[in-house]
Amino acid sequence: MDSTGTQTTKEFYIDSDGIKLHAKLDCPAGVEKAPLCIIIHGFTGNMEEEHLIAVQKTLNRMGMYALRVEMYGHGKSGGQFKDHTLYKWVTNALSVVAYARSLDFVTDLYLCGHSQGGLLTMLVGGMCADDFKAILPLSPAWMIPQWARTGTVLGREFDPEHIPDTVSCDSWELSGDYIRVAQTIHPEESIEKYKGKVLIVHGDKDETIPLSHAQKAAELYADAELVTIHGADHCFNGYAQQLASAVKDFFSKL
Repeated sequence: MDSTGTQTTKEFYIDSDGIKLHAKLDCPAGVEKAPLCIIIHGFTGNMEEEHLIAVQKTLNRMGMYALRVEMYGHGKSGGQFKDHTLYKWVTNALSVVAYARSLDFVTDLYLCGHSQGGLLTMLVGGMCADDFKAILPLSPAWMIPQWARTGTVLGREFDPEHIPDTVSCDSWELSGDYIRVAQTIHPEESIEKYKGKVLIVHGDKDETIPLSHAQKAAELYADAELVTIHGADHCFNGYAQQLASAVKDFFSKL
């Protein structure tokens, strides 16, 4: 369905165990009760990235609400980037899901995340399988836990048996706790728990997370569709509209 008129955005914070999560609720024009999709960025990302905005605008044009949220240590949310872990992100996401469930104008819930947010989407999708009509992992970095167990994270190598205090590159630094936490997580268990529809979108020029990982995830899910965008990199630079079209086509078939 398409809406007409002017789309509006409400900016606020969601409390997550004392951490303020920066959020924007993008409301479709001319619609009261409607589905809502939570949108979560990736590692070092934020809610204003072009590929996420393209998804948000597509959802609004289809008459859906979009709830963009920044996780611990990212964007305008509380916490330091260095101190974020997947456990903290999971706790944040559960707080966001609880908030979304409380909204009386929401008819159905969906969850969408990019990269590390795609991994988070897979984890929370399995934890809250009854809450989501579908989930949308975009360029999902779901191999981060396995890489952490073998001694690498985003190209940085370390001894997985003797985790250093910090792991860093030119643009970021992580506490060793990020690695310790990641080593305990097994996304395959969450994949097995989610039986609803799944849309995975991935670029075939992604050098951060190879396309083969998306192909493997699509095989493991009970009901997954994989859309490969030819020429697109990890963040769909220059291909945001192709990403938006894949999302639109998916929702049009639901």
